[in-house]
Amino acid sequence: MKKLIIPGAGWTTALQQGVGLKRGASWVPWLRWLLRWLLVLIGGFVTPIHAATIQAGIEAVQMPAWLVREGRAQPLAAGMDVRNGDHIRTGAAARVYLKLAEGSTVKLGEQADLVFYSRSLKPASSFKAAIDVRRGAFRFTTGAQQRMRGQREVKVTIRAGATTAAPVAGGGADLWGKTDAGRDLILLIEGKIEIRHDDKTLELTEPLTYFVASQPVMPADPQQFKSWMRETEILPGDGMTQRGGQWRVLLARVGSQQAALAIYDTARSAGYPAQIKVLPAGGGKPEKDGEWEYQVVLTQLASEQEASVVAQKIKQQLGFEAIPTKTD
Repeated sequence: MKKLIIPGAGWTTALQQGVGLKRGASWVPWLRWLLRWLLVLIGGFVTPIHAATIQAGIEAVQMPAWLVREGRAQPLAAGMDVRNGDHIRTGAAARVYLKLAEGSTVKLGEQADLVFYSRSLKPASSFKAAIDVRRGAFRFTTGAQQRMRGQREVKVTIRAGATTAAPVAGGGADLWGKTDAGRDLILLIEGKIEIRHDDKTLELTEPLTYFVASQPVMPADPQQFKSWMRETEILPGDGMTQRGGQWRVLLARVGSQQAALAIYDTARSAGYPAQIKVLPAGGGKPEKDGEWEYQVVLTQLASEQEASVVAQKIKQQLGFEAIPTKTD
């Protein structure tokens, strides 16, 4: 959920400046602007008071990426919950790390489309999920807890196009796959997996062997294996955002709501989870009729290096100021 950071006093003055409200004027524009800022505050999605059990969450993002829920899209950010039926989509040169409630990790490559399904109410003791990769590269790695799960019931099935794969019952697995218009590929890195395709079932038990429909199981070439792994990994200097990241990118610093919202909307439409920070102009204390400064920022960058990479990308793609800074 994205935050709108506003000063503790005089914030209504900052909002009134956006609609030019005067004594005796209609409150309709004012209410429209208030609703608009509330949508900025909550990031577009409202979480019910009795929220559903969390089945998965976003650990790290190499932007741009989006989460689509009930037909509505918003930019993906580290720390977001992922629920039953959610779509995760990545853009060019993007990556996403998804952590399942039972401890497994799903890594998604660029230009990918994944749908997550799970209705597990008590994932700590019983967890079932389906990962539908409709396009792109992915890696699924069983969590350490699942490998030593004891009496826990855990079942995760991954579908890549017309092919499904799952760890063999009673064990964990590490697998990589990719689906596109031409083929569905499943590579076993470690463990044992069961693969189903066209009503046929087979097991992969030999590490670094892969399955492609209508072909015999083949060993992976070391160079090809290295290339495949890079498609789903976020490396230092790629521009990673993660939970607790202490760096940010200042996209712009403007003096009006309209300008701030225009930049905010442009960034978020492009898959960057922008936030707006409202401060008294000149850095002073809030005043009833004072001027305000609106800062549009990206947060949770993992390091100065990651912030610099993202800033350069934003400059090239969106043409914004994009200055890397340490989080206040």
